[in-house]
Amino acid sequence: MDYDRFMGAALREAQKALARRDFPVGCVMVHEGRIVARGSRKRTCGDGRNELDHAEIVALRRLAAHTDPLDPSAITVFSTMEPCLMCFSALMLHGIGKIVYSYEDAMGGGTACDRSRLSPLYRDSLIRVRGGVRRGESLALFKAFFADPRHSYWRGSHLAEYTLNQ
Repeated sequence: MDYDRFMGAALREAQKALARRDFPVGCVMVHEGRIVARGSRKRTCGDGRNELDHAEIVALRRLAAHTDPLDPSAITVFSTMEPCLMCFSALMLHGIGKIVYSYEDAMGGGTACDRSRLSPLYRDSLIRVRGGVRRGESLALFKAFFADPRHSYWRGSHLAEYTLNQ
């Protein structure tokens, strides 16, 4: 699988989010070499701010609307940031086979959690995870976001400090 190409598509989704002043997370879902769903972070600024419209959740909603039945275990998710616990859990529940992410979420990343003490639904998931693909490009987007004084989302957080100090 062409990790570079598909992460590039996720990075373009993240750039769209940044252009509309949202947190720069983009995601694409790939099945048999083609993108079947995409999403970018929504509503991190302004009056409608919420914590539900993460890029992976947006893409999962679009995948659920897909007319062709797809084997979720054959889907690879490419995300510009390590999925949080909510997104990681949703991807596992959907039966996604693999997650490839670019930039580690030093504050809220969920992929490294110890699943051995969780219930069988999560503990026994066969999902595979790979990080660091095109990390520098994703880092640059997050640095631009956190350096912009117009953005208050996670300003002063551990993630902002971690990102800006690299």
